[in-house]
Amino acid sequence: MRRHDLLRPINRFASIKMRLGFLLVAAVGITVVVFFVGVKVLGYWPSVSGVIAAAIALVMVRFLARGMTAPLREIASATEAMARGDYSRRVVVTSRDEVGALAQAFNVMAAELAETDVLRRDLVANVSHELRTPITALQVVLENLVDGVEPPDPETLRTMLAQVERLGRLVTQLLDLSRLEAGTVPLERQAFVVEPVLTHAVRESRLHAPEVQMRVDVEPAELAADGDPERVHQVVANLLENAVRHSPRGGTVEVHARRGRSGVTIEVCDEGPGIPEGEANRVFERFYRADAARASTDGGAGLGLAIAQWIVDLHGGEIHPERREPHGCRMVVTLPAAS
Repeated sequence: MRRHDLLRPINRFASIKMRLGFLLVAAVGITVVVFFVGVKVLGYWPSVSGVIAAAIALVMVRFLARGMTAPLREIASATEAMARGDYSRRVVVTSRDEVGALAQAFNVMAAELAETDVLRRDLVANVSHELRTPITALQVVLENLVDGVEPPDPETLRTMLAQVERLGRLVTQLLDLSRLEAGTVPLERQAFVVEPVLTHAVRESRLHAPEVQMRVDVEPAELAADGDPERVHQVVANLLENAVRHSPRGGTVEVHARRGRSGVTIEVCDEGPGIPEGEANRVFERFYRADAARASTDGGAGLGLAIAQWIVDLHGGEIHPERREPHGCRMVVTLPAAS
Protein backbone atom coordinates (compact mmCIF):
# COMPACT_ATOMS: atom_id res chain seq x y z
CA MET A 1 0.00 0.00 0.00
CA ARG A 2 1.28 3.45 -0.92
CA ARG A 3 2.19 5.96 1.75
CA HIS A 4 -0.57 8.47 0.86
CA ASP A 5 -3.12 5.62 1.15
CA LEU A 6 -1.90 4.98 4.70
CA LEU A 7 -2.20 8.67 5.52
CA ARG A 8 -5.56 8.91 3.74
CA PRO A 9 -7.31 5.56 4.29
CA ILE A 10 -10.59 6.96 3.01
CA ASN A 11 -9.09 7.09 -0.52
CA ARG A 12 -9.71 3.36 -0.89
CA PHE A 13 -13.44 3.95 -1.28
CA ALA A 14 -14.54 4.29 -4.92
CA SER A 15 -17.57 6.50 -4.23
CA ILE A 16 -17.90 9.85 -2.50
CA LYS A 17 -21.17 8.63 -0.98
CA MET A 18 -19.31 5.75 0.69
CA ARG A 19 -16.69 8.21 1.92
CA LEU A 20 -19.28 10.49 3.49
CA GLY A 21 -20.98 7.48 5.07
CA PHE A 22 -17.67 6.26 6.46
CA LEU A 23 -16.94 9.71 7.91
CA LEU A 24 -20.38 9.82 9.54
CA VAL A 25 -20.03 6.34 11.04
CA ALA A 26 -16.49 7.07 12.21
CA ALA A 27 -17.52 10.35 13.86
CA VAL A 28 -20.46 8.75 15.67
CA GLY A 29 -18.42 5.72 16.70
CA ILE A 30 -15.52 7.77 18.05
CA THR A 31 -17.93 10.02 19.96
CA VAL A 32 -19.74 7.08 21.57
CA VAL A 33 -16.52 5.25 22.54
CA VAL A 34 -14.83 8.33 24.00
CA PHE A 35 -18.00 9.35 25.86
CA PHE A 36 -18.40 5.84 27.32
CA VAL A 37 -14.74 5.64 28.40
CA GLY A 38 -14.88 9.10 29.93
CA VAL A 39 -18.04 8.45 31.93
CA LYS A 40 -17.76 4.78 32.88
CA VAL A 41 -13.99 4.26 33.09
CA LEU A 42 -12.51 7.63 33.98
CA GLY A 43 -15.51 8.93 35.91
CA TYR A 44 -15.78 12.30 34.09
CA TRP A 45 -18.96 14.32 34.18
CA PRO A 46 -21.12 13.57 31.10
CA SER A 47 -20.80 17.17 29.90
CA VAL A 48 -16.99 17.06 30.13
CA SER A 49 -16.85 13.66 28.48
CA GLY A 50 -19.14 14.88 25.67
CA VAL A 51 -16.93 17.90 24.92
CA ILE A 52 -13.81 15.70 24.83
CA ALA A 53 -15.55 13.16 22.58
CA ALA A 54 -16.70 15.88 20.18
CA ALA A 55 -13.21 17.42 19.99
CA ILE A 56 -11.56 14.06 19.27
CA ALA A 57 -14.21 13.24 16.67
CA LEU A 58 -13.62 16.56 14.88
CA VAL A 59 -9.84 15.98 14.79
CA MET A 60 -10.31 12.46 13.37
CA VAL A 61 -12.84 13.62 10.78
CA ARG A 62 -10.48 16.42 9.71
CA PHE A 63 -7.65 13.90 9.29
CA LEU A 64 -9.80 11.44 7.36
CA ALA A 65 -11.35 14.12 5.12
CA ARG A 66 -7.99 15.38 3.84
CA GLY A 67 -8.12 12.90 0.98
CA MET A 68 -11.48 14.29 -0.14
CA THR A 69 -10.66 17.98 -0.05
CA ALA A 70 -7.03 17.96 -1.28
CA PRO A 71 -7.91 17.38 -4.99
CA LEU A 72 -10.59 20.08 -4.78
CA ARG A 73 -8.07 22.56 -3.39
CA GLU A 74 -5.61 21.64 -6.15
CA ILE A 75 -8.31 22.07 -8.80
CA ALA A 76 -9.23 25.49 -7.38
CA SER A 77 -5.58 26.58 -7.40
CA ALA A 78 -5.01 25.26 -10.94
CA THR A 79 -8.20 26.97 -12.14
CA GLU A 80 -6.96 30.31 -10.81
CA ALA A 81 -3.66 29.78 -12.61
CA MET A 82 -5.54 28.88 -15.80
CA ALA A 83 -7.54 32.11 -15.53
CA ARG A 84 -4.19 33.95 -15.58
CA GLY A 85 -3.17 32.13 -18.77
CA ASP A 86 -1.06 29.35 -17.24
CA TYR A 87 -2.23 26.07 -18.82
CA SER A 88 0.69 23.98 -17.56
CA ARG A 89 -0.81 23.17 -14.14
CA ARG A 90 -2.07 19.64 -13.56
CA VAL A 91 -3.90 18.01 -10.65
CA VAL A 92 -2.55 14.87 -8.96
CA VAL A 93 -5.26 12.19 -8.98
CA THR A 94 -5.24 10.40 -5.61
CA SER A 95 -8.72 8.85 -5.52
CA ARG A 96 -11.03 6.76 -7.66
CA ASP A 97 -14.31 8.46 -6.77
CA GLU A 98 -16.17 11.34 -8.40
CA VAL A 99 -13.55 13.83 -7.20
CA GLY A 100 -10.83 11.75 -8.85
CA ALA A 101 -12.87 11.65 -12.08
CA LEU A 102 -13.21 15.43 -11.85
CA ALA A 103 -9.44 15.77 -11.46
CA GLN A 104 -8.82 13.56 -14.49
CA ALA A 105 -11.34 15.55 -16.57
CA PHE A 106 -9.65 18.77 -15.44
CA ASN A 107 -6.24 17.50 -16.58
CA VAL A 108 -7.66 16.53 -19.98
CA MET A 109 -9.32 19.94 -20.33
CA ALA A 110 -6.10 21.73 -19.33
CA ALA A 111 -4.11 19.77 -21.91
CA GLU A 112 -6.63 20.57 -24.66
CA LEU A 113 -6.67 24.25 -23.71
CA ALA A 114 -2.87 24.33 -23.76
CA GLU A 115 -2.86 22.79 -27.24
CA THR A 116 -5.54 25.24 -28.40
CA ASP A 117 -3.52 28.16 -27.04
CA VAL A 118 -0.46 26.99 -28.98
CA LEU A 119 -2.55 26.66 -32.16
CA ARG A 120 -3.98 30.13 -31.61
CA ARG A 121 -0.54 31.67 -31.21
CA ASP A 122 0.73 29.85 -34.31
CA LEU A 123 -2.34 30.93 -36.28
CA VAL A 124 -1.85 34.59 -35.37
CA ALA A 125 1.86 34.41 -36.21
CA ASN A 126 1.26 32.64 -39.54
CA VAL A 127 -1.58 34.92 -40.60
CA SER A 128 0.52 37.97 -39.72
CA HIS A 129 3.40 36.61 -41.80
CA GLU A 130 1.20 35.76 -44.78
CA LEU A 131 -0.49 39.16 -44.73
CA ARG A 132 2.74 41.10 -44.24
CA THR A 133 4.37 39.83 -47.45
CA PRO A 134 1.79 41.11 -49.99
CA ILE A 135 1.07 44.24 -47.95
CA THR A 136 4.79 45.10 -47.89
CA ALA A 137 5.03 44.56 -51.64
CA LEU A 138 2.01 46.78 -52.25
CA GLN A 139 3.43 49.47 -49.98
CA VAL A 140 6.76 49.53 -51.81
CA VAL A 141 5.14 49.77 -55.23
CA LEU A 142 2.68 52.46 -54.13
CA GLU A 143 5.48 54.51 -52.53
CA ASN A 144 7.46 54.33 -55.78
CA LEU A 145 4.41 55.46 -57.76
CA VAL A 146 3.65 58.32 -55.37
CA ASP A 147 7.28 59.50 -55.31
CA GLY A 148 7.54 59.28 -59.10
CA VAL A 149 10.31 56.67 -59.00
CA GLU A 150 8.30 54.37 -61.27
CA PRO A 151 5.62 55.26 -63.81
CA PRO A 152 2.18 53.66 -63.46
CA ASP A 153 2.79 51.26 -66.34
CA PRO A 154 0.65 48.14 -66.98
CA GLU A 155 3.33 45.78 -65.63
CA THR A 156 3.44 47.60 -62.28
CA LEU A 157 -0.34 47.59 -62.06
CA ARG A 158 -0.41 43.86 -62.83
CA THR A 159 2.05 43.26 -59.99
CA MET A 160 -0.15 45.19 -57.61
CA LEU A 161 -3.22 43.30 -58.82
CA ALA A 162 -1.47 39.96 -58.21
CA GLN A 163 -0.70 40.95 -54.62
CA VAL A 164 -4.29 42.08 -54.04
CA GLU A 165 -5.56 38.78 -55.47
CA ARG A 166 -3.23 36.91 -53.15
CA LEU A 167 -4.63 38.82 -50.17
CA GLY A 168 -8.15 38.02 -51.34
CA ARG A 169 -7.39 34.29 -51.65
CA LEU A 170 -5.89 34.21 -48.17
CA VAL A 171 -8.88 35.97 -46.60
CA THR A 172 -11.29 33.67 -48.45
CA GLN A 173 -9.43 30.56 -47.29
CA LEU A 174 -9.37 31.78 -43.70
CA LEU A 175 -13.11 32.42 -43.78
CA ASP A 176 -13.79 29.00 -45.33
CA LEU A 177 -11.62 27.29 -42.73
CA SER A 178 -13.29 29.11 -39.82
CA ARG A 179 -16.77 28.22 -41.13
CA LEU A 180 -15.81 24.58 -41.62
CA GLU A 181 -14.35 24.30 -38.13
CA ALA A 182 -17.44 25.95 -36.64
CA GLY A 183 -19.70 23.56 -38.55
CA THR A 184 -21.63 26.44 -40.15
CA VAL A 185 -21.17 25.19 -43.72
CA PRO A 186 -24.20 23.07 -44.63
CA LEU A 187 -23.71 20.35 -47.19
CA GLU A 188 -26.30 20.15 -49.96
CA ARG A 189 -25.84 16.45 -50.50
CA GLN A 190 -27.15 14.83 -53.62
CA ALA A 191 -26.22 12.19 -56.14
CA PHE A 192 -24.08 13.85 -58.83
CA VAL A 193 -22.03 12.74 -61.80
CA VAL A 194 -18.31 13.11 -61.06
CA GLU A 195 -16.95 13.81 -64.56
CA PRO A 196 -18.43 17.34 -65.05
CA VAL A 197 -17.17 18.45 -61.63
CA LEU A 198 -13.62 17.28 -62.38
CA THR A 199 -13.66 18.74 -65.90
CA HIS A 200 -14.82 22.13 -64.63
CA ALA A 201 -12.11 22.22 -61.95
CA VAL A 202 -9.42 21.29 -64.50
CA ARG A 203 -10.68 23.93 -66.95
CA GLU A 204 -10.36 26.61 -64.27
CA SER A 205 -6.86 25.46 -63.32
CA ARG A 206 -5.70 25.62 -66.95
CA LEU A 207 -6.47 29.35 -66.99
CA HIS A 208 -3.95 29.96 -64.19
CA ALA A 209 -1.32 27.42 -65.33
CA PRO A 210 -1.26 27.15 -69.14
CA GLU A 211 2.31 25.78 -69.02
CA VAL A 212 1.16 22.57 -67.27
CA GLN A 213 -0.76 19.88 -69.14
CA MET A 214 -3.82 18.37 -67.49
CA ARG A 215 -5.77 15.20 -68.21
CA VAL A 216 -9.05 13.86 -66.81
CA ASP A 217 -9.90 10.17 -66.81
CA VAL A 218 -13.22 8.97 -65.34
CA GLU A 219 -14.26 5.32 -65.48
CA PRO A 220 -17.10 4.66 -66.03
CA ALA A 221 -18.18 7.93 -67.61
CA GLU A 222 -21.45 7.98 -65.66
CA LEU A 223 -19.68 7.46 -62.31
CA ALA A 224 -21.74 9.15 -59.57
CA ALA A 225 -20.95 10.09 -55.98
CA ASP A 226 -23.03 11.19 -52.98
CA GLY A 227 -22.14 14.65 -51.69
CA ASP A 228 -22.17 18.36 -52.29
CA PRO A 229 -20.85 18.91 -55.85
CA GLU A 230 -19.88 22.53 -55.09
CA ARG A 231 -17.75 21.49 -52.12
CA VAL A 232 -16.25 18.53 -54.00
CA HIS A 233 -15.31 20.99 -56.75
CA GLN A 234 -13.55 23.07 -54.09
CA VAL A 235 -11.60 20.02 -52.90
CA VAL A 236 -10.46 19.14 -56.43
CA ALA A 237 -9.59 22.76 -57.20
CA ASN A 238 -7.41 22.99 -54.07
CA LEU A 239 -5.67 19.73 -54.93
CA LEU A 240 -5.08 20.90 -58.51
CA GLU A 241 -3.67 24.21 -57.31
CA ASN A 242 -1.27 22.32 -55.06
CA ALA A 243 -0.32 19.88 -57.85
CA VAL A 244 0.28 22.66 -60.39
CA ARG A 245 2.43 24.60 -57.94
CA HIS A 246 4.78 21.64 -57.49
CA SER A 247 4.83 20.46 -61.11
CA PRO A 248 7.69 21.46 -63.42
CA ARG A 249 7.04 23.61 -66.46
CA GLY A 250 5.75 21.33 -69.22
CA GLY A 251 4.77 18.67 -66.69
CA THR A 252 1.48 16.80 -66.56
CA VAL A 253 -1.18 16.72 -63.86
CA GLU A 254 -3.60 13.81 -64.09
CA VAL A 255 -7.03 13.50 -62.49
CA HIS A 256 -8.51 10.00 -62.23
CA ALA A 257 -11.85 8.84 -60.85
CA ARG A 258 -13.10 5.29 -60.48
CA ARG A 259 -15.38 3.18 -58.38
CA GLY A 260 -13.66 1.52 -55.42
CA ARG A 261 -14.65 -0.89 -52.71
CA SER A 262 -15.43 1.87 -50.21
CA GLY A 263 -16.92 4.41 -52.63
CA VAL A 264 -15.74 6.76 -55.35
CA THR A 265 -11.99 7.32 -55.50
CA ILE A 266 -10.59 10.54 -57.00
CA GLU A 267 -6.82 10.87 -57.58
CA VAL A 268 -4.85 14.01 -58.43
CA CYS A 269 -1.33 13.11 -59.58
CA ASP A 270 1.57 15.45 -60.28
CA GLU A 271 5.20 15.10 -61.42
CA GLY A 272 6.75 17.23 -58.69
CA PRO A 273 9.38 16.27 -56.10
CA GLY A 274 6.81 14.52 -53.91
CA ILE A 275 6.31 14.73 -50.17
CA PRO A 276 9.39 14.00 -48.03
CA GLU A 277 9.18 10.90 -45.88
CA GLY A 278 7.89 11.57 -42.39
CA GLU A 279 5.90 14.63 -43.48
CA ALA A 280 2.89 12.91 -45.07
CA ASN A 281 0.83 13.33 -41.90
CA ARG A 282 1.63 17.05 -41.62
CA VAL A 283 0.61 18.26 -45.09
CA PHE A 284 -2.97 18.82 -43.89
CA GLU A 285 -1.90 21.11 -41.04
CA ARG A 286 -2.82 24.75 -41.41
CA PHE A 287 -0.02 26.91 -42.87
CA TYR A 288 2.26 23.90 -43.26
CA ARG A 289 4.39 23.60 -46.39
CA ALA A 290 6.17 20.38 -47.26
CA ASP A 291 8.76 22.50 -49.10
CA ALA A 292 9.49 24.83 -46.18
CA ALA A 293 12.59 26.17 -47.88
CA ARG A 294 10.54 27.79 -50.67
CA ALA A 295 10.09 31.51 -50.49
CA SER A 296 6.71 32.65 -49.31
CA THR A 297 6.04 34.33 -52.65
CA ASP A 298 6.56 31.04 -54.52
CA GLY A 299 4.10 28.94 -52.55
CA GLY A 300 0.56 29.11 -51.26
CA ALA A 301 -0.57 29.97 -47.78
CA GLY A 302 -0.72 26.33 -46.71
CA LEU A 303 -4.51 26.31 -46.22
CA GLY A 304 -5.75 24.51 -49.34
CA LEU A 305 -5.12 20.98 -48.11
CA ALA A 306 -6.47 21.77 -44.64
CA ILE A 307 -9.73 22.99 -46.20
CA ALA A 308 -9.86 19.94 -48.47
CA GLN A 309 -9.51 17.60 -45.51
CA TRP A 310 -12.30 19.36 -43.60
CA ILE A 311 -14.68 19.07 -46.56
CA VAL A 312 -13.85 15.41 -47.14
CA ASP A 313 -14.34 14.65 -43.45
CA LEU A 314 -17.75 16.35 -43.55
CA HIS A 315 -18.70 13.96 -46.36
CA GLY A 316 -17.58 10.98 -44.27
CA GLY A 317 -14.78 10.30 -46.74
CA GLU A 318 -11.00 10.01 -46.56
CA ILE A 319 -8.04 11.87 -48.05
CA HIS A 320 -4.38 10.90 -47.94
CA PRO A 321 -1.17 11.36 -49.99
CA GLU A 322 0.80 8.61 -51.69
CA ARG A 323 4.18 8.52 -53.38
CA ARG A 324 4.18 8.26 -57.16
CA GLU A 325 6.96 6.47 -59.00
CA PRO A 326 9.43 7.49 -60.26
CA HIS A 327 8.62 10.88 -58.71
CA GLY A 328 5.63 12.96 -57.82
CA CYS A 329 2.69 12.84 -55.46
CA ARG A 330 -0.74 11.24 -55.66
CA MET A 331 -3.53 12.75 -53.53
CA VAL A 332 -6.28 10.17 -53.05
CA VAL A 333 -9.83 11.18 -52.06
CA THR A 334 -12.54 8.65 -51.25
CA LEU A 335 -16.19 9.78 -51.22
CA PRO A 336 -19.42 7.85 -50.67
CA ALA A 337 -20.85 6.42 -53.86
CA ALA A 338 -24.34 7.34 -55.00
CA SER A 339 -27.01 4.75 -54.27
